[in-house]
Amino acid sequence: MTTPQSVLVLGLGELGTAVLNALCSHPLLPTSSTTLTLLVRPSTLSAPNQAQKALLDAFRARGVILQPGDIVNSSTAELTALFAPHDVVIGCTGMAAPAGTQVKQARAALAAGAPRYVPWQFGVDYDAIGAASAQDLFTEQLEVRGLLRAQERTRWCVVSTGIFMSFAFWEGFGVVGEKGEVVRALGSWENGLTVTAVEDIGRMVAEVVFAEGAWPVEERGSGIVFIAGDTLKYKEFAEVVGRVTGKEVRKELWTVEKLEQDVTEEPDNGMRKYRAVFAKGVGVAWDKGKTLNARLGIELQTAEQWARESWNQS
Repeated sequence: MTTPQSVLVLGLGELGTAVLNALCSHPLLPTSSTTLTLLVRPSTLSAPNQAQKALLDAFRARGVILQPGDIVNSSTAELTALFAPHDVVIGCTGMAAPAGTQVKQARAALAAGAPRYVPWQFGVDYDAIGAASAQDLFTEQLEVRGLLRAQERTRWCVVSTGIFMSFAFWEGFGVVGEKGEVVRALGSWENGLTVTAVEDIGRMVAEVVFAEGAWPVEERGSGIVFIAGDTLKYKEFAEVVGRVTGKEVRKELWTVEKLEQDVTEEPDNGMRKYRAVFAKGVGVAWDKGKTLNARLGIELQTAEQWARESWNQS
C-alpha cells in the first residue's frame, strides 16, 4: 500500500493523543514524507488549559500541524473541505458527541474523496450486536458502516478494540465497585469482554496506517480488524482484581433482566444502555489469538499488567 502523504487525526482527547503519539513514534514515519495534522477545536487552540497547552506544544515540537476545526458544530460541507487535502482521516472523537456526529463525519470523509478513512468505531462488534440493541449509539455506528460499504472510492478500516481498559476498571461502568472490593458480572460470570489500553489502540492504528499488510482488504480493499489487549470472562476479571488489590473480592451478578429494567427506568442513561448490551454477551469479546496484534506479533498490555501499572483505586 502507498505510504500516505498526509494523515489527519480528529480530536485531542485521550484517544486522539494516543493515536498521534503512536504515529509520531512509528519507525516508518522518518523514512516517509508523511505530514501529520491534528484537528483541534478553535477554542482549544486560542485558549487551551495547562494540560492542553503542554500537549499542543509537544506536538508542534514534533512537527505536527495544528488545524482549527469543530467536528460537532461544523456542517458536512465544512468538514468535507477540511478533510479533502488528506490521504488518511482518522476519527478519534465521539464518546460525548451528540447523535448524528459519526454519520456526518463519515459523509464528509466520503464527500472529500479521502483515499483512506478510519472511523471512530473503536469498540465492540456492532455487526454481531445488530440494530436492535439498547444502545442507540451502536445503531448509528451500523449506519456509518452502511455508508462505507455502499461505496468503493474510499478505503476504510474499522479497528475493533473491545472497551478501553480504563473504562472496564472505571466504577462508573459498574463492573468494578467500592475501590476494587466488588466485581459485578454483566449477564453471567461466563460472559466475556475484550479490553485494550488506549495507548495500545494508538499503536495498532499506527500499524494499520503504516505497516505493510495491516490494512484489511476483505471488503473490496476495506474491512474490519480486531485487536485485544485481553479477553476475559467476568469470573477471570474478578480474579485479576483480587490479585491486584490483594483483597477478597465480593462478587455480584447483574442479570439481563435487571439491566434491561434499569434502562426502562432511565431510558436516556447511556451507561445503563452499555451495561444492558454487554449483559447479552454478544459481540463484546473475541479470541485474542485471532487478532491483528497476534498476527503481527505485537504484545499489548493485559488487564492485570495495566491494572498493576495504571489503575488508581482511590
